[in-house]
Amino acid sequence: MKFGVLALQGDFREHIESLKACGVDAIAAKTLSDLESIDALVIPGGESTTISKLAKSFELFDLIKTRINSGMPTYGSCAGMIMVANTIIEPASGQESFGGIDIAVRRNAFGRQVESFESDLSITGIAGAPVRAVFIRAPWVESWGSYVEILASVEQAGGVHPVAVRQGNVLATSFHPELTADHRIHQLFVEQIAQA
Repeated sequence: MKFGVLALQGDFREHIESLKACGVDAIAAKTLSDLESIDALVIPGGESTTISKLAKSFELFDLIKTRINSGMPTYGSCAGMIMVANTIIEPASGQESFGGIDIAVRRNAFGRQVESFESDLSITGIAGAPVRAVFIRAPWVESWGSYVEILASVEQAGGVHPVAVRQGNVLATSFHPELTADHRIHQLFVEQIAQA
């Protein structure tokens, strides 16, 4: 399989390196021909409103949305989680998502940049030591449909909030696994979702 990382904005280089560490080919996907040539897509962290606007400006938005909703395996981290959510709570003006998972997410739910934090998470489908999760202006899931599998949650602000979810071929995390040396989230995507 050929993997692409959406390379419009955000930390796409780190995702490419994580995928390569899992033994797969990965390219920076930023043109229509790039997106047509790949079998699976990673949407990186960054700024979801900017990713949305750039995808429209470069006429990539409709193709990405169509491919995800046609079953292309997709993984979104942080801003990528927002982009694969069917619903964005209080979106920026004109902001749209590609969709793919029946979740409603809240942008910057954990707070501003200065309130970024790390946490050790037990994630369904990943054995061994907890995964070190880096949260930077991260979203969380506020509601979800019956077909959504909750893989991990965090207790914060008086509630328990899902931060890793899966529905069919689409995986999303509100944290940044590409910023650590632990590639097990990417391995989960490669082995259990993309090649299923």
